[in-house]
Amino acid sequence: MKGFKNVEIYVEGKGIIKTSLGFENGVISFIGDANEITEPIELPENAVVLPGFIDQHIHGSATADAIDGSVKSIETIATSIACEGTTSFLATTMTQSVENISKALKSIADYRALNSKEGAEVVGVNFEGPYINVAKAGAHPVEYIVNPTIEEFEMYNELSGNCIKVVTIAPELDGGKEFIEYLASKSINASIGHSTAKYEQVVDAVKRGAKQVTHTYNAQSSYGHREIGVAGSALLIDELACEIICDTIHVSIPAIQMLIKNKPHDKVILITDSMRAKNLGDGVSDLAGQKVYVKNGEARLADGTLAGSVLKLSDAVKNVVKHCGVSLTEACDFASANPAKNLGLYDTIGSIKVGKKANFAILDKENFNVLLTIRDGNVIYKA
Repeated sequence: MKGFKNVEIYVEGKGIIKTSLGFENGVISFIGDANEITEPIELPENAVVLPGFIDQHIHGSATADAIDGSVKSIETIATSIACEGTTSFLATTMTQSVENISKALKSIADYRALNSKEGAEVVGVNFEGPYINVAKAGAHPVEYIVNPTIEEFEMYNELSGNCIKVVTIAPELDGGKEFIEYLASKSINASIGHSTAKYEQVVDAVKRGAKQVTHTYNAQSSYGHREIGVAGSALLIDELACEIICDTIHVSIPAIQMLIKNKPHDKVILITDSMRAKNLGDGVSDLAGQKVYVKNGEARLADGTLAGSVLKLSDAVKNVVKHCGVSLTEACDFASANPAKNLGLYDTIGSIKVGKKANFAILDKENFNVLLTIRDGNVIYKA
């Protein structure tokens, strides 16, 4: 049996403890006794075994984007993000033509059907756009933005293999209220984002079933002392899970700290929102036909608009620990347990517990470099 002998492991309910762990057939078999481990995985002294990270909002990496409509692109994303300790992710689409969105969703379904053991697992789709507000489009092409209809969305979800888990919606749009109620009835997370909604509209959306906020602070009505908008509502309303891009570019360190301080612990979710330029260094890239200029870790359109990120999820974990006074276990929860709970997947992933999948991100404790990533008991990345 494979496993780890006498190493530091973040065990659910116990914190980081020195112990042993064995796994077989892709599942954690035991925690504690090392006698049954016949194939120990050797780790350096400074290693810590964490649950595999889950990126619930990622568009692309290493030249590929989920909107490409290519099985190969999904494979490229899945394999390239293993170096971040990511073992599961939602392939995230964006505002595009009906034809391009349809093609993208079909390619995601086709990739999932392959049941590939390489790279991180695609556990569903994050559907970001086209049901957003033109006034908060960000890098989404405005010519394809439309109001939501249940009929159109059902067509999209069928093409995806009924695996859409999250849908960004501006609740102030015509049909937005009814659409949120529909999503809630199907146990799909309605995520408030790219929106000019006021506090009262956010409260109404939550009553109708909205569950989360898309990349909190970004592309949404901001906080003011007379009208707190989507951003302020996200901080105030405990029920809302909050995605946040912790690259210290999209959101300042004090703003990250304020969100963490105000939200229940299990409602903070680290995401990358990364695009195809991630892992490629500085240069010119592309986002849905728009040129993107990457320099010093920032990805922007020609007019200066932020166009997603080139953030690695392991760096997001490092940033909140190094800059925000958060413990490693808290930061890990933000990248593993919390997204798993938010997506209804916590019974199988998101923490280290007997019976759960053998998904691990092994980092060095000093610099947060990923040493090893294991998914379903198989090594998918080794530094």
